[in-house]
Amino acid sequence: MEKIRYYTLDVIRGFTLIHMIVYHTLWDIVNLFEKDWKWFWGIPGDLWQQYICWSFILISGFCVSLGKNTGRKAVILLLCGAVISAVTHIIMPDDRVLFGVLTMIGSCTLFMIPVKSLLKRIHPYKGAAFCFLFFLFFQNINKGYLGFFKWKWILLPQSWYANLFTTYWGLPASDFYSSDYFSIFPWYFLFLTGYFLYQIWEKNHWLPLFTKVRNRPLEWIGKRSLIIYMIHQPIIYIILLCLQFLIRIQNDIV
Repeated sequence: MEKIRYYTLDVIRGFTLIHMIVYHTLWDIVNLFEKDWKWFWGIPGDLWQQYICWSFILISGFCVSLGKNTGRKAVILLLCGAVISAVTHIIMPDDRVLFGVLTMIGSCTLFMIPVKSLLKRIHPYKGAAFCFLFFLFFQNINKGYLGFFKWKWILLPQSWYANLFTTYWGLPASDFYSSDYFSIFPWYFLFLTGYFLYQIWEKNHWLPLFTKVRNRPLEWIGKRSLIIYMIHQPIIYIILLCLQFLIRIQNDIV
């Protein structure tokens, strides 16, 4: 049987990836050129960054049911995450990436293998609703408490925030730093929300709708999202460093 390609998912992934590239470009500009862009660190920039994160993780959870090589996908993502961690630790230790988004998505994908049969027994509407509520409730676990938004309903013991093992799960040690930190919790709940959304679409026979909307450039980007993610930041960084060097030369001449 011919495998169906859901082009609209590629379009959404490509569109989100472009947003991510632009966001990372501005992040590098702010840090390299010391721009005081208050909006970037304020609510507008935060909402933009959260849109990018939520979109990628929801899509990843949605697509985990597509295809049969779940274990292979997980291993590839984990290896890519390990490469990014190693390279950033060596080349730019002040901005190193440890437990980044690829490590988190790879881990969540791997966790699906033993629990998928159990999740199948849960009604998809209930599963999506409860997982999203759990995501919101656990959203501030990195900061030491549980509760919706800034409501501190449950304060967690500081002794739990101990080492790299606890950091991986969502309880970062006090001396931990990563320029791209995505712990298993709360993000696994958002990943599961995407998984249950797929079950809802499949249950209602809505999946063919994802073959309707097409955009060739965005599809091309979406299909190659992993490799583009791996190479975009070094390319942006090199271009900006060259630009910074040229500006300094021009200023010296003037």
